[in-house]
Amino acid sequence: MSYVDLAPSALELQDVRYLFTDIDDTLTTEGKLLPQTYKALWDLSRAGIAVVPVTGGSAGWCEHIVRAWPVAAVIGESGAYCVTRQDGEVVFDYWEDGALQGKRQRQHLQTVKELISQKSRTFRIAHDQVFRLADVAIDIHGHDPHEVEDLASSIRAMGGTVAISSIHINTWIGDYDKRSMSERVLTEMFGIDPDETAAVTAFVGDSRNDAPMFGFIRNSFGVNNIIPVLSQLQHAPKWVSSQPAGLGFADIAQTILDAAGAATSDSAAGAICRG
Repeated sequence: MSYVDLAPSALELQDVRYLFTDIDDTLTTEGKLLPQTYKALWDLSRAGIAVVPVTGGSAGWCEHIVRAWPVAAVIGESGAYCVTRQDGEVVFDYWEDGALQGKRQRQHLQTVKELISQKSRTFRIAHDQVFRLADVAIDIHGHDPHEVEDLASSIRAMGGTVAISSIHINTWIGDYDKRSMSERVLTEMFGIDPDETAAVTAFVGDSRNDAPMFGFIRNSFGVNNIIPVLSQLQHAPKWVSSQPAGLGFADIAQTILDAAGAATSDSAAGAICRG
């Protein structure tokens, strides 16, 4: 476990009980979930640390994750909804109203398609758009960053909210994002007082659309592949792993687990002394 420049101390992380994390190129490595990364998720869960993926990924992706991974919840489509399992059933809790968000999405999709056909025929709607309920995703792999930003600016000019990840432009109509839905989940689902948030949460991310979360959560980490975009972030992670993607996440998870273990040992030692 090593970090670029600064490394976190056990004292800073000892109270973390909720770990929010991006998925693409943070948990996944070249699109795959490595065995080390999946083990890290299970280790966190077994230690009582609730993991909440926060992704621009589609509803279909979120449905699978909440069923198959050791996570407490999944925030999908950049904050459009939170997905949980309750009594064995998968439940979607939308930012506003599912039907309203769906109507906005269908209209926005048509507008974005027309813009792409007029402005840049080289961009394509993401292949998983059919599995999305609230946003529109555009593939950006292989495109020049200036082209990506130019298209994103045009979408913003039409009234769309935009977030750029390592793989997509995600765009939607609405006033939510990863941060706002994460705040709601912490207060309404987990019952965390806002004054406690800084101590009990951590976040891991890799790209530009994670900047709101880096600004929201004090104990924020970047995996190593975030370094090329650090200068573009309004809010940067506090610590950056020396390892990329899923290997970086596994190292960060172990750092958090070690801090939790140290805190438990200190508490046990204190109890023995008092005894």
